[in-house]
Amino acid sequence: MMSAVALVCIWVCGLFSQPGSAVGSSRPRLAGKLVTENFAGLQFEEAYTSLFGDENVKVAEDGKTVMLSLDKRTGSGLLSQDMYLYGLFSASMKLPDDYTAGVVAAFYTSNGDMFPGTHDELDFEFLGNIRGKEWRIQTNVYGNGSTAYGREERYTLWFDPTEDFHQYTILWTEKSTVFFVDDVPIREIPRTDAMGAHYPGKPMSVYATVWDGSDWATKGGRYRVNYKYSPFVVTLANLILEGCAVDPLEQFPAVSCSADTTSSASLSKLAELSEDQKALMEWFRGKYISYSYCDDAVRYPSNPSDCPPRDPHKKIATAHVKFGHHQRHHKKNRKSRRSSSSSAASATVSL
Repeated sequence: MMSAVALVCIWVCGLFSQPGSAVGSSRPRLAGKLVTENFAGLQFEEAYTSLFGDENVKVAEDGKTVMLSLDKRTGSGLLSQDMYLYGLFSASMKLPDDYTAGVVAAFYTSNGDMFPGTHDELDFEFLGNIRGKEWRIQTNVYGNGSTAYGREERYTLWFDPTEDFHQYTILWTEKSTVFFVDDVPIREIPRTDAMGAHYPGKPMSVYATVWDGSDWATKGGRYRVNYKYSPFVVTLANLILEGCAVDPLEQFPAVSCSADTTSSASLSKLAELSEDQKALMEWFRGKYISYSYCDDAVRYPSNPSDCPPRDPHKKIATAHVKFGHHQRHHKKNRKSRRSSSSSAASATVSL
């Protein structure tokens, strides 16, 4: 006969293995290499420059770790020194804890400065929350200026992104784009006829920013940034920019691209998900997706052409879902890493 202690153990373990519980989630195992495994992190001054809020951009003594902060004066951001036509862009990030409502951190690609009317964009956005509530993560894609047609998805995570660093990766190729969190592909965007010119296809820069999104980021703007909890510090490390830099107008590879640069064919191969990776993505999307534009019949009464048929029985919450756009900051005297390894002034600090 089973003891009372054993029965209690079974009951407690059962609680932690319920669907939707991150504590007891059993994710599929991944066989093979991680998508960023063969790429080395760069020094900040090799690859990036300060975009805005220079006084809030702090580079650690190792030269590879960067802290971006938001306070009452300003947010901050960084920008890649080059533009890329397809590539793998990645950063290990740790988000601020405690009360972060209204705070938006982002890691994304864009060419809005170069092509203001027809810009492309691929976004990771991290939306802060009130104390005791978890950060939400959002992905989005714009192509050829299609900013009136958002393709947002929102998720929770299976870990606390404030406790440790986690790797966030955008793998953008001519045929598809895949968003990864650590080794988990969370979203795949194939280039289809239905997307047409809305698939990003022009050279883009890589950005990381933190800023005040009080008007929309948390419960549709109900909870705003409270600066008594500032500064809100986002720490980035293992900065990876893998791709061939191009002239944004000519769209020809730069002369510095050598034979050992990862080819577009190699990146395309990385974007071909294995069966293990597909299982991981299915696991994630089955447990952690909280919003998809494809399911939003209020926003899009007609099913978007690039979406699968809607499930009429699927319920989604849209009452507090609002979306915002990145604040535009134009960087003067932008330097290319092909011609200079120096960057805009930023403080160096000890961790």
